[in-house]
Amino acid sequence: MTHVVDPISPGAVDTILHLGEYWNEEGIRKNKEAVLKCQEDLKMLFGCAYHYLGAAGHMYHNLNDLYQRALRKEELFKMAADIINRELIHKELSAEQGEVKKYFASGITPNGCVNYLDTLLSDYNKIYLIKAPIGIGAEKLLDLFAESALYRGYDVEEYYCPLDPSKKLEHLLIPDLGVAFVTSNAFHPIDESKLEANIVKIFLENIIHEEYDESQQQIKEDNAVGLEENIKKAIQCLEQAKAKHDKLEQNYIPNMDFSKIEALRQEVLEEVRRR
Repeated sequence: MTHVVDPISPGAVDTILHLGEYWNEEGIRKNKEAVLKCQEDLKMLFGCAYHYLGAAGHMYHNLNDLYQRALRKEELFKMAADIINRELIHKELSAEQGEVKKYFASGITPNGCVNYLDTLLSDYNKIYLIKAPIGIGAEKLLDLFAESALYRGYDVEEYYCPLDPSKKLEHLLIPDLGVAFVTSNAFHPIDESKLEANIVKIFLENIIHEEYDESQQQIKEDNAVGLEENIKKAIQCLEQAKAKHDKLEQNYIPNMDFSKIEALRQEVLEEVRRR
């Protein structure tokens, strides 16, 4: 299994390193069948994980559609306007719009749903903690505030959900303002005891009017359960894939000359320092 990164400016700026020079190819070929079997299993497991995550994404969108129908949008706009007036009223509109940087703060991994939100929030003075059941998206509220901050020249950091990375904005940080918006739900709960900032809680379920008929309520419950179950199954597949990948590496590790790789690392490091 090879990993290749094409150089952008070969020779002029970039140097090509071929680590295949430091393995015992004859030793690896003795395990050819095991290597090929591991690779086939990995392809199958990752494929299953992606299908489960795709199904979970569809169920999230079903839930979100139900909640959007019941969302009191006028209350959401009032909430956004109140926060904007509170945090940005002192700042004039700028001729230069701020910059948007897009990141992930969480991931669906072999170890489950993992996030590093606490490492992002240590320097923030105020945190708007958005409490929401799975399916209620905070992206509209965050979009409104992000747009207002950008028009005033502030740079913003947007953090997206790995389940729908193109649309589902979950967290918004404005470093120069010292204000953060963070969504807390079952998949990435926030431990408030670790936060030293001033915390303002926002409960999005308070602006949902629960007027579902019997069939809608059943759809809501089924999709919530299905979403959670599919994510669990995806994580199980990723866990099995990680174990299979570890097994695959065992066919390579004994056949690698790590002392020569370390010598190469030192050589490259010295070259970088000379530049």
